Amino acid sequence: MGEERVEEKKGFKVVDKRFFARKEENAQKEETRSQESIPKITFSSFIYSLSTTCLMHLGEIPEPTTKQIQKNLPMAKQTIDLLEILAEKTKGNLTPEEDGLLKSLLTELRIRYIKAISQT
Repeated sequence: MGEERVEEKKGFKVVDKRFFARKEENAQKEETRSQESIPKITFSSFIYSLSTTCLMHLGEIPEPTTKQIQKNLPMAKQTIDLLEILAEKTKGNLTPEEDGLLKSLLTELRIRYIKAISQT
């Protein structure tokens, strides 16, 4: 009675893979959901993205990962220059709405850049 019996089982091993299958299925669903939630990239959304980056470099909005406001005026100038290059290279190929958006954003960003430089 005081003896311990160790039973040795021989044969096959049963592994429940349902957990892993569920995990994989959930990952696929999450990837599909994330792809669905990402808005379609258009020229306008690209221009908005660049202008938002410029505002971040001007110190007007916080950097998304650190939530801190930091000025980087050389990078703001570079982003404005990039938008100017896009305006030149796409001249005549944009819809009236895209052209108007690009021109108005460039004007607004230039004004804000000049104000930021004058404050330093």
